[in-house]
Amino acid sequence: MPEPCQRRKRGRPPKYGERVPLASIRHKPGPFHKAPSPVYGDHAVVIKYRVRDLLWKPAGGLVRFVIVEYPKRGHCLLMSTDLSLSALEIIELYGLRFKIEHSFKQAKGVIGTYSYHLWMQDMQPLRRHQGDQYLHKKPKVYRDHVHRKIKAYHVQVQAGIVAQGLMQYLSVTEEQRVWQGFGSWLRTIRAHVAPSERVVGMALRNALPEFLLGSGEKHALAKFITERQDTDLMPEFRLAA
Repeated sequence: MPEPCQRRKRGRPPKYGERVPLASIRHKPGPFHKAPSPVYGDHAVVIKYRVRDLLWKPAGGLVRFVIVEYPKRGHCLLMSTDLSLSALEIIELYGLRFKIEHSFKQAKGVIGTYSYHLWMQDMQPLRRHQGDQYLHKKPKVYRDHVHRKIKAYHVQVQAGIVAQGLMQYLSVTEEQRVWQGFGSWLRTIRAHVAPSERVVGMALRNALPEFLLGSGEKHALAKFITERQDTDLMPEFRLAA
């Protein structure tokens, strides 16, 4: 006899199944996979990990969750929406994220990459909870001004990234000269460790007046700066001007 078909309930069939607490992924019985740690700087370190692909409502689809247990650092939960990545690739990419976060910190706090203050005179003020502007309903001149302002944001960020890259290059290639021009004090200067962007920036700042004074007529960059600087706002550069 065929099994009696179950009567369907009203409404759309559920998309998500039974709720799975994330803590249960780690405590669920079963073996963990073992592998050498793919994180940079880890030598002879063996980690344990477990992988589960689960539907996650905020993402609206499948997400790969990776539980990692380090011998000394404890455990952590990593996640990725790219299901083509293996668990070890996800662990390696999260390890590289520290370098990215540190670069953002230096760009924000030292370089000033995101410290832009750009003002558009004819920008229409918006009140709180008023929502976004509908630029397609605005005149072309207004839209052009908005595009120009957005371009200024992009130029500011790109210039900051270029400056940070140049400072890192000087830190690696001109380490001794950077420390000679630093002109300040650090509690600990470790040998064979490249100076930070802040140290390079202070060395460049200390060398700028001498550079402008000695290269004002010969160097194109020095000439460009001296012709445009306002010495009333920068008294320390009056001698160089």
